[in-house]
Amino acid sequence: MSLPRKIGLFAAAILLVLPATADAHLVATGLGPVYDGAGHWLSSPEDFIPVLALAILAGLRGPTAGRWTLLLLPPAWILGGLAGLFVATPPELSRPVLSAIVAATFMIPGILALSDLPIPVSVVAAVAVLLGLVHGVLDAFGLRAEGITTAVGVLQFLGMGVLLFVLVCLLAAAVISAGQTWLRIVARVLGSWIAAAGLLLLGWAINGNG
Repeated sequence: MSLPRKIGLFAAAILLVLPATADAHLVATGLGPVYDGAGHWLSSPEDFIPVLALAILAGLRGPTAGRWTLLLLPPAWILGGLAGLFVATPPELSRPVLSAIVAATFMIPGILALSDLPIPVSVVAAVAVLLGLVHGVLDAFGLRAEGITTAVGVLQFLGMGVLLFVLVCLLAAAVISAGQTWLRIVARVLGSWIAAAGLLLLGWAINGNG
């Protein structure tokens, strides 16, 4: 099977598991809201996949980019979540608009990872902050739509942030340790798959399918 065909199939598989609306998709662990927030990453590919692309990008750009991503992404996600929880009236976003927003967070880090260009660390840091803020706000809107109280939502975002820190640390470190080996090429290919999935999702959004 050719590489473009593999990329297309992978992107289609991602689209099948993405939700149609912005939900937090938190796992009910029974251990409390903090653990429920940590379990969020098990059921929310629309959040995890952009994080994966960003971690790959940070790892490809080296230890400094990885450290800044690790320091900025979890707080930005929590800050975005808190903003979404405390805003007076969440805006009504249509499915195509939500899909376009998520598609952008797939495509930007995915394309940058694929290109492997020597972009400044500040650009990686900016992408990390924007991604965290956007997804944090969308997750908060999803929680509010599900009737989660503000106090519980705050604890859930703390759980999300802690596990997000661990995920980014492990993923970025794995890419950094690959050095110039074939594993680096694998990381770039994975970035291309994520970017392709975002492009397909954007196409669906433009057609009004969301």
